[in-house]
Amino acid sequence: MASEAELYAIRAEDEFLLAEKDMLISTDAKVKAELGIPIGKTFFYSVISHAYYSIFYCAKAYLFSKGIKTSPPEEHKKTFNAFKKFVDIGVLEAELLKIYEDAAIKADALLGIFKREKKKRGMFTYNLKSEANIPYAKESIENARKFVANVKALL
Repeated sequence: MASEAELYAIRAEDEFLLAEKDMLISTDAKVKAELGIPIGKTFFYSVISHAYYSIFYCAKAYLFSKGIKTSPPEEHKKTFNAFKKFVDIGVLEAELLKIYEDAAIKADALLGIFKREKKKRGMFTYNLKSEANIPYAKESIENARKFVANVKALL
């Protein structure tokens, strides 16, 4: 049976896959035609939301692997703050440097991605028309790709 950390890591992968597929559906006319989606229809708000959740669930997986569980109320805030503690004390940076010596990945950059995506998720999921979100959706996909790949390598 999979551990809770493994289940959250799987959920993170699923959310990232959905973000990528929503981006494809939003930008590829051939895919839209095959799926019967009107040419002007986009799902960039969904890309941003799924990318954020891939980061969120990956952070939860990491925390669970360290014996830390976050839960409602304010689960997102608690998860962010718990993850931040590992950055603040240098644990994540040390682990990242062991795995990626040549790449010199900074844990602060990963934490910044988590914080930015959390903010965008709220702003773009609830407030803006989908068509305005393409640059943010592209950035979200790349941020999620980087965050999930690096944190999963620590699990």
